[in-house]
Amino acid sequence: MAKSHLFLAALALGAALSTAAQAQDTTAATVVAKVNGVEITLGHMIIAREALSEQYKSLPNETLFTGILDQLIQQTALEQTVSDKLKLTNQLQLDHSRRDYLANVALTEVVMGAVTDEALQAAYDTRFKDYAPQKEFSAAHILVDAEEKANELRGQLDGGADFAELAKANSTDTGSGANGGDLGWFGIGQMVKPFEDAVVAAEIGKVAGPIKSDFGWHLILVKETRIAEKPTLEAMREELASELQNRAIDAHIKAVTEAATVERMADGVDPALLSDTALLEK
Repeated sequence: MAKSHLFLAALALGAALSTAAQAQDTTAATVVAKVNGVEITLGHMIIAREALSEQYKSLPNETLFTGILDQLIQQTALEQTVSDKLKLTNQLQLDHSRRDYLANVALTEVVMGAVTDEALQAAYDTRFKDYAPQKEFSAAHILVDAEEKANELRGQLDGGADFAELAKANSTDTGSGANGGDLGWFGIGQMVKPFEDAVVAAEIGKVAGPIKSDFGWHLILVKETRIAEKPTLEAMREELASELQNRAIDAHIKAVTEAATVERMADGVDPALLSDTALLEK
């Protein structure tokens, strides 16, 4: 009996070692199927899985494996029925998809190299080298179309009416109006000039206006002010990273395009033909 147990254990160990060795030898180039001689590899299956929605990717690989392989076999068989008789529009679509994909591959490499800790720190230092503490304002407003309406509401406010309730009922700025006219915190340069000037001159807790801007007539209530602290690098990281990426992309596109031999031969082509899809059938 002991020998039997030992034999079975040895078999299990051998199977495990064989599976491990097989997994070790398996690569993206490992062929998992052939369709009329055309190879489908494990790499093709991995890419197909990566293209799935998150909902499907959350399924166990054991569940996905057969389905993905079947799909790739079916697609390959279908592809072979049309590959030698593609229409012009089909070939142009393939060209477009390939060009778009490879251009994105090229830019992905540029983006990944653009954002480093050193580059982020340098961008942060440049952005805030002349930083001076800025005053910020927390304010609310009521916006209406006519001065007469603004004066009428001002009278109600002077008589003790609630600012937030009047904003909800009357402001044409529906975004802030729904919040009682509240605009949150903002700094100098973020509002139109007449509005900003009135806010700067306003006394905290007292209604200013009517003030005319390009948007209409404002009644303004400055609730409080504060001195804004310089934002930290961590708080600015996402914005600075985006700037670095865009700058790197623009520079790379410019360099690659300028280095290329480009011949423009579109003179005389009517721009109206751009929407003439019937040309693809000729």
